[in-house]
Amino acid sequence: MKSAFLALGIAVLAALPVSAHEAKGPHGGRLVDAGPYHAELVATGKAVEVFLLGEGDKAVDLKGFKGVAIFSLDGKAERITLAPSAKGALSGEAATPLPPRPKGAVQLTMPDGKTATARFD
Repeated sequence: MKSAFLALGIAVLAALPVSAHEAKGPHGGRLVDAGPYHAELVATGKAVEVFLLGEGDKAVDLKGFKGVAIFSLDGKAERITLAPSAKGALSGEAATPLPPRPKGAVQLTMPDGKTATARFD
């Protein structure tokens, strides 16, 4: 009986990182870790927005940040340049409409030149 509870506990703990990986952000997008930040990806039509959250899940001032999103679309990699927008996101536009959950990565460059990557599987 103890081994059954132990196995169940291990299974529950093993599933925790998966649910944390698929968290939703305050803008309804997927939320993943990106270095010292949480990156929220919102893709609608051709528009790409990446919101960064810092300590205490507070929005990060994006002055001096830049980024590039690299998504696999129809078997080809598409690079989308991202720059700070008035909405408080790093924004860019794809050449073609994006699927609701694009797969790829966002490479962030911080004002001090350090980089971080957010992976969206």
